[in-house]
Amino acid sequence: MARPRQLADAPSLTATVPRQLVHRAAVAETLLTAWRRIGDDRFSVSAQWPRGHGLHVSPDRSAYDPLLVVETVRQAGTLIAHTEYDVPLDHQFVMQEFQVSTVGGQLVVGPLPAEPVLDVVFTDVQYRGRRPVSARYTTEVLRDGDRAATADVSFTCVGPPVYHRLRGGRTPDSVTPVPLPPALAPAAVDRALSTDVVLAPSGETDRWQLRVDTAHPVFFDHPLDHVPGMLLLEAARQVAWLLRPDGQTPVAYRAVFHRYAELDEPVWIGTKGGLDTDVQVVAVQGESTVFECLVSTAAR
Repeated sequence: MARPRQLADAPSLTATVPRQLVHRAAVAETLLTAWRRIGDDRFSVSAQWPRGHGLHVSPDRSAYDPLLVVETVRQAGTLIAHTEYDVPLDHQFVMQEFQVSTVGGQLVVGPLPAEPVLDVVFTDVQYRGRRPVSARYTTEVLRDGDRAATADVSFTCVGPPVYHRLRGGRTPDSVTPVPLPPALAPAAVDRALSTDVVLAPSGETDRWQLRVDTAHPVFFDHPLDHVPGMLLLEAARQVAWLLRPDGQTPVAYRAVFHRYAELDEPVWIGTKGGLDTDVQVVAVQGESTVFECLVSTAAR
């Protein structure tokens, strides 16, 4: 059967990669469109950024948030691990470190969706038998040929039996989340909706309770048995907005994930140290630090 003329004449057609390859349930949250190997451990990954997004585009729709870069880089690493290093789809990825730095002026929202290209290099892949168990990769994010961001990521990956042991049998159905506390004012953290605010007042000026809304369609795109890393990074972003309101916005993140943050115990977000343009954010649960992130800010 002949193809319709309008398809046959089209120079190219774009679709997202299968959402399962980036651990997303919603096609709308799948940012990647293609990939190819360009070296032994080097890959080119194409993406598309929507002009409007509930979280990752500024409320006035003028700029992409650096956390959109984080999510794009995360998806790229997951995609390549599955497709090029044969990590099975039922394996879980445990983030260890995530560093990203964005370039001023390169995250402006234009008249069409941005189509960045990611140059991804896997630099340290560790195997057990024939299966990868950990990896580090670096990424350069290019927009119209110009550098928009760089990133450095490390993670481990575990199969279902190991993950089950790590989680002590916890599942999304067996864990009861902490009740959702009242949110800070959305405008204080550069959010339009209170449902996107992840910080609640604690009565102290430099300490907040993490709001974990398991019904949130982006942070909990699918059911989880723990607090997702992107929610912790969003908390760091919102703290930076609170503490650096004088024309400064977050532009870079250096995050370390120490352990899982559980859903059924409060997580407390605080600060320590930092320079004039940096904010050091710490997440504590019980007696343990679960997450640390240095957020760097720059003039708008």
